[in-house]
Amino acid sequence: MLARFLAGGACAVGVLAAVFVAPAAANPYDQQVRGSGRSFFATLFGPSTARTVVSYSGSQKPGTIIISTAQRRLYLVLGNGQALSYAIGVGREGFSWSGATQISAKREWPDWTPPAQMLHRRPDLPRHMAGGIDNPLGARAMYLGSSLYRIHGSNEPDSIGQATSSGCIRLTNEDVIDLYSRVRIGTPVIVQ
Repeated sequence: MLARFLAGGACAVGVLAAVFVAPAAANPYDQQVRGSGRSFFATLFGPSTARTVVSYSGSQKPGTIIISTAQRRLYLVLGNGQALSYAIGVGREGFSWSGATQISAKREWPDWTPPAQMLHRRPDLPRHMAGGIDNPLGARAMYLGSSLYRIHGSNEPDSIGQATSSGCIRLTNEDVIDLYSRVRIGTPVIVQ
């Protein structure tokens, strides 16, 4: 029943299997993420935040990531007229961007070193933070091209659906673990 709710009310068992794939926990922190943040988040904010399969009629190849900053959704093209849709947080005013890039690196429970520009704006930030539950990059990070932008998890699930980041694309930790398992280095990313 919970998986059904998380999938946005989808009824087909085949669809649920495609939507709610949870890879085995490889890191002790992963166990703290699974079964905690996602169900709580979806319960609080409703089905619009749930990861779900949607119709897709675009021309991008399966495996392409399309980010709609206006809709605050990330779409992973599955093929056969379908895409997997995730709720995201995006860059606040003055920090949003668009363009085409690709995933250039992937990290599990990444360390975080705020860029100099961010430290200038926020001198209270730590100069470095080891990966873990309290790290702002969350459970996974997918680095975008040669930029400082990433698709990453978040230690602030209430920021999903909001425009609050410095340009990175945020997902819940459960969603970023799921997306991370589905993409590879070289995956095309289109930000609109």
